[in-house]
Amino acid sequence: MNIMNNAYLDQENKFPFSHQYQRCVMASKRISWRIEEDVIRGREFDGQEKFLPDSLSLVEQLSFLSRADQVFFSQVQGRTYAHIFGLVERFINAKVLELGQQHVLGDQVALEALVRFSDEEIKHQALFRRIEMMTAAVMPEGYSFAIDPNEIAQAVLSKSTWAVLGLTCHIELFTQQHYRQSIALCDGLSPLYKDVFLFHWREESQHAILDEIEWREEDKKLSVQQRDVAVDDLIALVAAVDQILQQQAETDAAYFVSASLANYNEQQKSAITVTFLRAYRWQYIVSGLKHTRFIHILAELVSQTQMDRINQALAPLMKSVI
Repeated sequence: MNIMNNAYLDQENKFPFSHQYQRCVMASKRISWRIEEDVIRGREFDGQEKFLPDSLSLVEQLSFLSRADQVFFSQVQGRTYAHIFGLVERFINAKVLELGQQHVLGDQVALEALVRFSDEEIKHQALFRRIEMMTAAVMPEGYSFAIDPNEIAQAVLSKSTWAVLGLTCHIELFTQQHYRQSIALCDGLSPLYKDVFLFHWREESQHAILDEIEWREEDKKLSVQQRDVAVDDLIALVAAVDQILQQQAETDAAYFVSASLANYNEQQKSAITVTFLRAYRWQYIVSGLKHTRFIHILAELVSQTQMDRINQALAPLMKSVI
C-alpha cells in the first residue's frame, strides 16, 4: 500500500496538472453534444428575431434605427460573430494539436484532454459553417466575410507559443462571459441562436482551463528575454485582430446600409460604421482584456514593466470603446 501511495505521489509530482486534465476529460465526456441532433434539432432561423443582445451589438447607440433595422443590425453582427469564432478556432486547433505532441510520451490524461479539445474545436468549426448557411437563408443577399481563416492562422502561429496561448486564453474567457452575462440572460433573441452558444459555451468552459494550464507551463520555459519578446508578440496579435475587425466593420456597415429599406444620410452612415467597429472591438478585444481572470493570469506571468507596456499599447483600443 505504501509503495502504491509513493508511486501515486511520484506521478503527481511528474504531472502536476493531471487532476485538472482529468476533470476536463470527465466534463468533456459528460456534456458531449451533436450538431444536428442536439443543437439544430430541425429548426430554422426566424428573420424577425435578434441574434446578439444589445449589450454586445451596442445597437442602442443608434437611436435613429427603426425596430426592424435594430433586429437586422443584430443579425449582421450575429452572422459575423459565428464567422469570427470559426476563424479563431482554426489557429486554436492547430496550436492544440502541436501542444498535444508534447504529451504523446508523457501524461496520457493530458494527451486525452487535448485530443478531445481538438475534436471539439473541429466540431465547432463545422457548427459555425452550418450556421452561416442557415443565416444566409433568412438574410438579404450581399453579406461578405472575405477573411481567409488559413491565412490568419498562419500569421498567428508565426508568433511565439506564449503569445498564441495568451490570445487563446483571452478568447476562451470572453466567449464564456458573453454567453453567461449577455446571451443567456437576454429575452427576445432567437432561441436557436441562443442554443448554438449554449452548447458552444459548455465545451469552451473546459477549453479555458486547458488554455491556462498550457500557458502557465509554456511560461515556465521562457527566459526573461524570451518573455519580453513574447509580450511584444501578444501586443502584435491584438493589433492584428483589430485590423481584421476594422476590415469587417467596414464591410458589415456597407452591407447593412445597402440592404436596409431606410435611406440613411451620410452622418448616419458614418455613425453606423463607427458603431460596428466599436461593438466588434468590445466583443473580441476589450471584453476579454477586462476579464478579471485574464487580468489575474497575465499579472502573474509578466513583470510590472511588461504589464505597463501592454496597457500603454492597448490604451487607444480601450478608449475607443468607452
